[in-house]
Amino acid sequence: MNDFYNDIYELVKHIPEGRVTSYGAIAIALGKPKGARIVGYAMNLCDKNLPAHRVVNRNGLLTGKMHFSGPDEMAERLRAEGIVVINDQIQNFEKHFWDPSTELGLA
Repeated sequence: MNDFYNDIYELVKHIPEGRVTSYGAIAIALGKPKGARIVGYAMNLCDKNLPAHRVVNRNGLLTGKMHFSGPDEMAERLRAEGIVVINDQIQNFEKHFWDPSTELGLA
């Protein structure tokens, strides 16, 4: 596993329950503004204990849902945290968005 993947996983551990962030926001926070796709690859390979369900695309779509054990697991885990998901889209995305650059003082 490379260092960038490990940095991604360490950052994802900090996403609070009931909040979500995007692949791109993680990449930017880690100094790789064009690295959203790499963040996605890393999330596909991550440990099942990591809160990967809290990482979505920039529009709040659950684009990584196929990498969970069932087609609805990602949405179910988000709903259990109080996030409304309709048709694989987080509702009120801005309200739930967690910006790691700001929240972790990386900006």
